[in-house]
Amino acid sequence: MTRKAYNEQGIFNRLVQDTARRWAKTGLLTPEQAESVRQAFPTDFYEPHLFVKVALFLFTCFAVSGVSGVVFLFVSQGASGGSHSWEWRLLLGCMLCGVGTFVLLETLITSNHLYRSGVDNALLYCGLGYAGATLLSFYSLALPNFVDPEILLGRGVLWLYLLPLLVLVVLAAIRYADPVLGAVSFFLYLGIVVTLLLPSALGKALLPFGLMLACALAYQVVQWLTRRPDYLYYRTCVRTVKVLALACFYLAGNYLVVREVNALLLGLPNSVQISFAPLFYLFTVAIPLLYLYLGLRRADRIFLHTGLLALAFSLFTYRFYRSVLPPEWALTLGGAVLIVVAGWAMRYLRPARHGLTAEPADSPGLSILNLESVVMSHVAANTMQAPEPGFQFGGGSSGGGGAEGKY
Repeated sequence: MTRKAYNEQGIFNRLVQDTARRWAKTGLLTPEQAESVRQAFPTDFYEPHLFVKVALFLFTCFAVSGVSGVVFLFVSQGASGGSHSWEWRLLLGCMLCGVGTFVLLETLITSNHLYRSGVDNALLYCGLGYAGATLLSFYSLALPNFVDPEILLGRGVLWLYLLPLLVLVVLAAIRYADPVLGAVSFFLYLGIVVTLLLPSALGKALLPFGLMLACALAYQVVQWLTRRPDYLYYRTCVRTVKVLALACFYLAGNYLVVREVNALLLGLPNSVQISFAPLFYLFTVAIPLLYLYLGLRRADRIFLHTGLLALAFSLFTYRFYRSVLPPEWALTLGGAVLIVVAGWAMRYLRPARHGLTAEPADSPGLSILNLESVVMSHVAANTMQAPEPGFQFGGGSSGGGGAEGKY
């Protein structure tokens, strides 16, 4: 069995076909050329329409639930006897359903060439759900009252359940490269950090900084993954984690979030002023501006969109504690200002200035311009050759001119 569930070459061919289809829409390729590309890079994945995917997903979930009910009914027969008889049968039923779901998933991917068709997504999530339930049932048998999250958190051992679950989800994400699994892995990782910090008073005080550090580490790991040769296989999964890392890094330092969560942890009816408030004010203002700067500097849409959303939430944070206008007036004036700024930016960036443009990425003019730039740079790099060596000056000596037969 290979490490990856889906055909990696098929995913690469699928991306090539999407690029050729986009280029055909912008006029860079003729329909005949796009068809030639499609035939040269074939893919046999089954990818139905979005509505069909949703229908298949729901139908598969219902089918798995029905079959699981039969399995649990069969396993629960004769559930009388010892004090943990029912728990053991629940554990056995979850194991059987989880193993059966994953076997069916692997069989369908191999035989029917499924690729995010709704069926494989539903089987994957159901299989992981049964695996998590199996782990929970095992801990319920091993430790009394272990299933109560508050008791686990109070004892500081909730991470003992989250860590094996994180390992399980990460292994599934490595094999199936599913973006939902990437998001679940990231939140489990943050959950472990929170459960390690919350039991102590110092950990509660450092919780925002610990979460920001954890998000920064997750972002660095994601950046390292983008340099791997098999990045295309995990592209959507990596991008999902990158967006979540940037968003959670901002939220962990946002003044509103820190203040309200602090009141929730202390059991206060109303939030009060927090320690290091000026520092969190600075984070609330500076992080969105930093995201916008990096998005414009690197031409990175993830940074740009995250920065815009973070800036909007920062304005809401200020409005939440400092109300200077009625909501209807604030929304009207804010919308008017944004429309004026957007209109000015679109006019200013046509034509392109400072490496930025307001032209759509798939506009014919921009695509042709990019293609011409690529072709010219390629031709220039191939035609620029080092000059051949000709007459070389230098050499000889003049000491005692002519006396020794040389100059």
